[in-house]
Amino acid sequence: MNQITLNLVAISVFTVTMTSLLGPLVHLSPLVPAIAVVALMSLVTVDRFAWQGTGGTLVVDWFARRSPAHRDRVIHHEAGHFLVAYLLNIPITGYALSAWDAFKQGQAGQGGVTFDCQELDTELQQGTLSAQLLERYCTVWMAGGVAETLVYGDAEGGADDLRKFRTIWVQLRRPQREGQEKERWAVLKARNLLQQHQEAYTALVEALKQQLNVAECYHVLEQHRPNLEATAINP
Repeated sequence: MNQITLNLVAISVFTVTMTSLLGPLVHLSPLVPAIAVVALMSLVTVDRFAWQGTGGTLVVDWFARRSPAHRDRVIHHEAGHFLVAYLLNIPITGYALSAWDAFKQGQAGQGGVTFDCQELDTELQQGTLSAQLLERYCTVWMAGGVAETLVYGDAEGGADDLRKFRTIWVQLRRPQREGQEKERWAVLKARNLLQQHQEAYTALVEALKQQLNVAECYHVLEQHRPNLEATAINP
């Protein structure tokens, strides 16, 4: 059971508990909390097994999107992924700033920047994943949380990004300590890239706020090419 489903269960239990406690004060029938429990748990079960948690993700995302501060965090997080992928020549295929945007695009999950992972997937299938390619992707995955930390002092997102790297590391059957060193190295590299290209990052944040498409975001970054160290791949 994923964290979003657990959150919904906790919210449901809290709501039903409060209804049970306050019900007698407003002359509410005891059947109402019981029916509510059955209905809520049925919805959670259907969402978990039939919709793979999509419904719960959209509900939680709807509440989160009510907060401008949350949306700004998401934009700064995703701008970190986007810029570092650009600098490290990893093609970007799209982005979604919310679960609803991702749902409209036919994607599962809470959204984010999507990349062309064909090269990574091919090497994984062949069992020949190069250290250089893994380091590039790891740096991109760490960049979202790093960007948040640089702007806000801490990171609320990034758990899924870290999970991607650790899943691959387990698949490669490499020592855990070595994986932790890779994570730290990737965090440092992402931090250096973002700090070195702060002007480009700020411009990209504004582009994402305007919901410019990927090609337009690339154009924004192209305008900062004299300050960029890497050559980007055009979408």
